[in-house]
Amino acid sequence: MKPKVYFKTFGCRTNVFDSQVMMSALSDYEVTEDEGSADIVVVNSCTVTNGADVSVRGYINQMDKQGKKLFLTGCGAHTKGESLFGAGKIQGVFGPSEKMKINTLLSTENRFYEIGDLNYIDDAIVDEFVGKSRAFIKIQEGCNFRCSYCIIPFVRGDARSMDEAKILEQVSRLASNGFGEFVLTGTNVGSYGQGEGRNIAELMKKMSLIRGVRRIRVGSLEPIQVNESFREILDEPWLERHLHIAIQHSSDSMLRLMNRRNRHVSDIELFGMLNDKGFALGTDFIVGHPGESDVIWKEAMENIRALNLTHIHPFTYSKRDGTPSALMKPEVNGAISSQRMVELNGIIESNNKAFRQKKTNVPLEVLVESGEGTQYIGYDQFYNKVVIESLEDISGDWITLQKYEVHDEYNMAKF
Repeated sequence: MKPKVYFKTFGCRTNVFDSQVMMSALSDYEVTEDEGSADIVVVNSCTVTNGADVSVRGYINQMDKQGKKLFLTGCGAHTKGESLFGAGKIQGVFGPSEKMKINTLLSTENRFYEIGDLNYIDDAIVDEFVGKSRAFIKIQEGCNFRCSYCIIPFVRGDARSMDEAKILEQVSRLASNGFGEFVLTGTNVGSYGQGEGRNIAELMKKMSLIRGVRRIRVGSLEPIQVNESFREILDEPWLERHLHIAIQHSSDSMLRLMNRRNRHVSDIELFGMLNDKGFALGTDFIVGHPGESDVIWKEAMENIRALNLTHIHPFTYSKRDGTPSALMKPEVNGAISSQRMVELNGIIESNNKAFRQKKTNVPLEVLVESGEGTQYIGYDQFYNKVVIESLEDISGDWITLQKYEVHDEYNMAKF
């Protein structure tokens, strides 16, 4: 009987893809979705915030007490791998560049620390996504931006793109295996093809021609990456009607401190154009970065209201050693950051409900992801949650809802 391996994936969609790559590379082991039955646990870590590091460390301690054989990979391998390895709870640490060697690495008798390099380019092909209804397609790795708060370029390297033919082969295989929705992911997705005469919009057009591809979603874009070529595909029926555009803040004072390339006046123009086209709009936003005074926060919230955001991925600022922001003053009190987070989330939640109320005459195209009993959960073309009552098993199905009710946090329908 083959030893059972459980993958615990923290963080972003890039890590989700990397975990699937590692699963596909295992030949002498059995992948399990049951953590309790696993002999080995591979921790695919995130290090974007201190909270992420704490979560990874806590999970490792928990699994160690259960007697699991533990291996660490992901971004945290570069920042915390050496200390965790030194604590003796990890059998092996390996960087993302080494993930295709996982079958051999897990079989190594001696403890090891193989961090790898930051110049690798993935060429693996994944045929299946275990436990997922949508497929994540990594199209690039690394980032050339140097935002003052961010550690990621130092653990993922500079931007480089995957081979187009490999990407399209990946999509074709997954589409033939029944996947209809594809989420493009990477460290800085919109930089795909940069300096190589390629761009993400052209890639998406080629993807859309593959039989079985029904909906394409972009994980995240920078405002400057919604350029002329990308604007040409905004009306395509296969493009999800939700775009996540990372602005990180809405005050120009903070954007300068963060070494960001976007400014509020151009963000207003971009988000206004996309709102007019009917898109749901999401963003990342950092609360409590050093220098975020009461005056700046008030300005930021006035500006955020003008952007018509419907989704948000907010972070409380987390100091990362080695980044310029870590040396900036004055720091923002944690209690104040928490209050600001509540205010920000309240604005977006109100916007989201108002958006859904305006769309009640629009049929919802829902990919059902999971279900329990007679209640199922899926996401529509605007990336809004839909709760569906059904006596039939509709997990993994695409359904069109003509009638539905708007609730505070989701839409609800019977099917």
